[in-house]
Amino acid sequence: VMAASGDLAMQAMYDTEEKPFILVVEGSVMLDDHGRYCEVGEKDGHGITGLDHVLRMGPKAKAVIAVGSCAAFGGIPAAEMNPTGSKGVQEVFKANNITTPIINLPVCAVHPDWFVGTLAALLLGGVESIKVDDLARPEMFYGKLIHDNCPLRGHFDAGRFAQAFGEPYCLYK
Repeated sequence: VMAASGDLAMQAMYDTEEKPFILVVEGSVMLDDHGRYCEVGEKDGHGITGLDHVLRMGPKAKAVIAVGSCAAFGGIPAAEMNPTGSKGVQEVFKANNITTPIINLPVCAVHPDWFVGTLAALLLGGVESIKVDDLARPEMFYGKLIHDNCPLRGHFDAGRFAQAFGEPYCLYK
């Protein structure tokens, strides 16, 4: 997270590579045309793609947090036709034999408490302190369905479902 832009931001990224860091990726990784659909900066007059950045920084990171459905699983950009060749970080790492641990925070937009809580847990206890499910999502935030905590759950249990907009019953149907 930085406030800088331009050469100052690029230098901050390069300096970060020399220290322990957690890489946060937001948005899908675009593979087609060597990643040219997404550039994060430039060096020596040449664009640096998001793909180059993820492949360079990913193996050096202590862990990666993939923020949002696009970073986690490719999202809408990876849907049928996919002209940019979009993929989620985990799929890109697997294809490139990168073994850095990834924690996926899918959903758009990610609840800020889920991101801050995941980051804090990583900083305080390391990757081992975060139990993840089979999709690499932290169970502390993704362990229950929204349905289980819904304030309208009583209506579901009683079989009362909204049939029109504005009705105060369960929205499941």
